[in-house]
Amino acid sequence: MKGITQRTFNQYLGRQASQEELRHISDAEVAAIYRKLYWDKCLGDALADGLDLAVFDAAVNTGPREAGKLLQRIVGAPADGVLGPKSLAAINKYIAAEGLPKVIDAYTEARQAYYRLLPTYVNFGEGWRKRTENVGRLAKSLGQLSAV
Repeated sequence: MKGITQRTFNQYLGRQASQEELRHISDAEVAAIYRKLYWDKCLGDALADGLDLAVFDAAVNTGPREAGKLLQRIVGAPADGVLGPKSLAAINKYIAAEGLPKVIDAYTEARQAYYRLLPTYVNFGEGWRKRTENVGRLAKSLGQLSAV
């Protein structure tokens, strides 16, 4: 159902949806779910180009709270998993000091380290590793394009 799990669909609707409803989910609903439950929660509109993609992808894969914690740890913000104005200030300060490519590289490595600790890494690790590397490369490219 277009990458949306039953649990996520239920969360979005605020009620138990039927499997039939999920099977017929519209593209507009899918976009709204990704925006509300992932992009907005990880401040996608406020993050630097490229970093927004990396954090959004992590949010979809690990949940927005874990994606936020990974970034907060890198930039030295309290790692509560809730990205807000204080986290954003710390992120922007860190980018100004270290450069966006370094932040994206650190985030990519933090994701890899997180996945390696999961008991399911044995089964899914290779896919996660490839996905994370590909997203990291694309994120750096987007960051470089926006700097031009």
